[in-house]
Amino acid sequence: MIRRFEAADLEEVMQIWLEANIQAHDFIPQNYWMDHYAMVKDMLPSAELFVFQSDRSRTIDGFIGMSGGYIEGIFVREQEWSKGIGKRLLNHVKAAKGELSLSVYQKNEAAVRFYIREGFSVQAEKTDEDTGEAELSMVWKRGNL
Repeated sequence: MIRRFEAADLEEVMQIWLEANIQAHDFIPQNYWMDHYAMVKDMLPSAELFVFQSDRSRTIDGFIGMSGGYIEGIFVREQEWSKGIGKRLLNHVKAAKGELSLSVYQKNEAAVRFYIREGFSVQAEKTDEDTGEAELSMVWKRGNL
């Protein structure tokens, strides 16, 4: 089930955030994510967050963070990858928004393929100032294929 984030979810969500970033971004040193952990933990509760909670185990298996129509990120437990959780979270916000945008590391090829498959198109390429890595700015608009 998808539901709004609650304060009691913070530790579980942060564990997913850290592990998913380390796994998906092996081209960025792990200490980058650990160095940003406290800042993200402080900021996360002020974002618009939706969590995917397993009906069976009641654990949180993924979440999506939004800032208006901007997707800050979709994060799924590694052992739950490729089970449709990211797609369900994305569809949840697509139903509420007419347009979505995001940035994704170009080297995160699985994520780039996912977003293209889900109807996003690349608008620009830029460099993330913090990591020096190339990022793609992508946009989805309702009604576009």
